[in-house]
Amino acid sequence: MNFENILTESENGIFIITINRPKQLNALTKSTIKEVGAAVKIANGDENIRGIIITGSGEKAFIAGADIKEFANFSVEQGKELSAHGHDVFNSVENSHKPVIAAVNGFALGGGCELAMACHIRIASDNAKFGQPEVSLGVIPGYGGTQRMAQLIGKSKAFELLMTGDMIDANEAERLGLANHVVEQANLMEFTKKLLTKIIKKSPYAIGKVISCINDSYSNDKNGFDTEINEFGNCFGSADFKEGTSAFLEKRKAIFTGK
Repeated sequence: MNFENILTESENGIFIITINRPKQLNALTKSTIKEVGAAVKIANGDENIRGIIITGSGEKAFIAGADIKEFANFSVEQGKELSAHGHDVFNSVENSHKPVIAAVNGFALGGGCELAMACHIRIASDNAKFGQPEVSLGVIPGYGGTQRMAQLIGKSKAFELLMTGDMIDANEAERLGLANHVVEQANLMEFTKKLLTKIIKKSPYAIGKVISCINDSYSNDKNGFDTEINEFGNCFGSADFKEGTSAFLEKRKAIFTGK
């Protein structure tokens, strides 16, 4: 599939999605969001892919927000439609059964911060900045930011950041739990690939179930504990469980298939 706003590549079971609008600091447009969703769907449907990295092109920005020119004159209904579309795509990232890591290589503002928060893990370069400045424009985060920010850093601090629109640096993001790790810009992709490689060597079947259980714990209509009971049981019927236990007893490395 040909994309206009993103680049994709795969190596050693890792699918890398790069937002590629450097002149606009990788600002999100509706078409860019759509392409991200399509790329994630492709990765999830490819048996050779076991993990996904999302990053931005250049060294200044992961995604420095939305392209304001695109929606400055939207009506109420158009605004709702834009938000719903963003929710659909970012939810698909969050609910990907394959692990998704954001390699945040600079500004992650507005929709960029929201996309990073939709990923399962966030690795930040030492020059990264996070923020939701929407209130300065008379609007609120529309791609899940009001929900995921509170889930990740707590209600009180989320109120502060969302209502002031302030940016925080990478170290503060790590302290709050918004970023998992902070590394030097030059080492960002190497570190991210190393972490994801460690993850994808484990059982893909089990990793997918971990994602489901954690996500269900934050769902209003699901019970994460019930999901855990069911998925724990389901693991016993998987080829990965049989391989993992056999490998342990035979004192060898497991060769997982994700089935």
